Amino acid sequence: MLRERFWETVPLEEMTDPEWEALCDGCGQCCLIKLEDAGEVAVLNVACELLNIGSCRCSDYPNRFERVPACTRLTRDAIDRFNWLPHSCAYRRLAEGRRLAGWHPLISGNDRRMHRTGKSVRDWAVSERDVPEEALDEHIIQILPIE
Repeated sequence: MLRERFWETVPLEEMTDPEWEALCDGCGQCCLIKLEDAGEVAVLNVACELLNIGSCRCSDYPNRFERVPACTRLTRDAIDRFNWLPHSCAYRRLAEGRRLAGWHPLISGNDRRMHRTGKSVRDWAVSERDVPEEALDEHIIQILPIE
């Protein structure tokens, strides 16, 4: 059970696992392939094969780490290491002392506003099943320094 408006009153490190999971806005951006090299991380518009791009949800969430060993595990104690998370990400917003955006599903009651405002990968990501490995460099959308 989730505490009422927990994101406003409970520090990240004190949230229950269900509360932590509920923070995910379902944008799919953490499911994008990232390539690390020489102090930088390149973010691609290529999504993990398990991401259902239409819903922006993992198609095998309970088994994702077994099926995709490189799957990103966002944890309370390591959230500050994920500088590639978009500024709109609920985990990043709360870690930085900001509030959830008005389009966030916990505020709006559904994910339609999030998709309509373009926060999700729904309209521009492609599945890694459709991109040959040698073409990944052609799909870089952002390069960020590793801090």
